[in-house]
Amino acid sequence: MTDNQTQFSVTPINKVRVSKRANYDKETVHAILDEGLIAQVGFVQDDQPFVLPMAYGRIGDQLYIHGAKATRMLKQLKLGLPICINVTLVDGLVVGRSAFHHSMNFRSVNIHGTARLVEDEKEKYDALVAITDHLAPGRWDETRETTQKEINATTVIALTIEQAAAKIRTGMPIDDEADYALDHWAGIVPITTAFGPAIDDTRLKEGIPVAESIRKLTSRR
Repeated sequence: MTDNQTQFSVTPINKVRVSKRANYDKETVHAILDEGLIAQVGFVQDDQPFVLPMAYGRIGDQLYIHGAKATRMLKQLKLGLPICINVTLVDGLVVGRSAFHHSMNFRSVNIHGTARLVEDEKEKYDALVAITDHLAPGRWDETRETTQKEINATTVIALTIEQAAAKIRTGMPIDDEADYALDHWAGIVPITTAFGPAIDDTRLKEGIPVAESIRKLTSRR
């Protein structure tokens, strides 16, 4: 990062080819990560590439993923493998007058770095809280206390957000100038992520209301 810590340094690893869509602002990167729900985690094992979707959480400049200790991916990542994490938010279909100029409006973040096994007990606990509350803020405090056995059975991997870049596309299709006179519809089809009404577990005890964190989540507009 630069000295003022507001921008990520541009390197051959994180440089976005289309510069007009690049954003290296730390606040922008964090905002996209905080709004996203799924991280695509890429790594190479024995010369074979893998990309797997994972829930995640962020604390400052640390991004955390977790899973069962027996998971093949986490067994490999805890050895300190290079990884790439992508989070993408799709905001709309961009429909041009030609198939060539169809696109999407989106906000995405790519992070490159080296996986780190979280061994400190407090950091591991805080990471698990962050991952849970990333899905539904405040949910951790509404659940029963996590047991030490459950914590011991979970692997937590951290990645420092140092080599990062956001790529963002907004606006209407960019057609060839001659095509604007054609009789083909063009425009944007917005895409939004919405949470539907909560559905009670079929074995939920009678009289238990929907949790506060879930009510807040489903009331978002």
